Amino acid sequence: MRYFLFFFCAWAYCATTLLAQPARPASASLETFFEKDEFVDLASLDPTIMLDIRYATTNNFTKSKIYDCPKCMLRPEVARAIVKAHKSLQRQGMGLKMFDCYRPGPYQQRLWDKVPNPDYVTPPSKGSMHSRGAAVDLTVVDKNGVELDMGTAYDFFGVEAHTDNLKLPAHVLSNRKILRDALAEQGFKGIRTEWWHFSWQRKKYPLSNFVWDCK
Repeated sequence: MRYFLFFFCAWAYCATTLLAQPARPASASLETFFEKDEFVDLASLDPTIMLDIRYATTNNFTKSKIYDCPKCMLRPEVARAIVKAHKSLQRQGMGLKMFDCYRPGPYQQRLWDKVPNPDYVTPPSKGSMHSRGAAVDLTVVDKNGVELDMGTAYDFFGVEAHTDNLKLPAHVLSNRKILRDALAEQGFKGIRTEWWHFSWQRKKYPLSNFVWDCK
């Protein structure tokens, strides 16, 4: 009986102590803690890749700032594939410029709130390949950092941006092929309606809500 009372009191003390502790903030969840180790900052792998993360500015089709700060985060394998594509282009006197990379779930929600149209934005419940850290929006630049003519601006929604539209000047079709070939060699595949969008095909990843630190 004496031992029973001792263990009961010890249990009651621990339970009371634990209940008195403040709840862990959502931002400090174990899920978020481990998720951040599943992404890499592209700039840390190759700072010569140009960044123009449009959703961290108002210079995008929503005319609103969606990301709190600009970073190009990707799954490590995807980031390394982008670096390889960039180095391949560098040998030809060109390089890559990134418009968008990993898009956290909360930022996908912000984008949807601004433009709740599945023709232009993937619903957050479905999840974009960007929110899996496996898609990129990008273009090719020359040795001076000037973008090659791709026929339309980034995020232009019209037939002129479609990859199956061949009614374009020869140099535009050639420039698009340069981008497509460099990415395809590393396992990326484009989509019909956006010349700038490519998804990595060699592995599937889950959706993620991890948001990078702006400090």
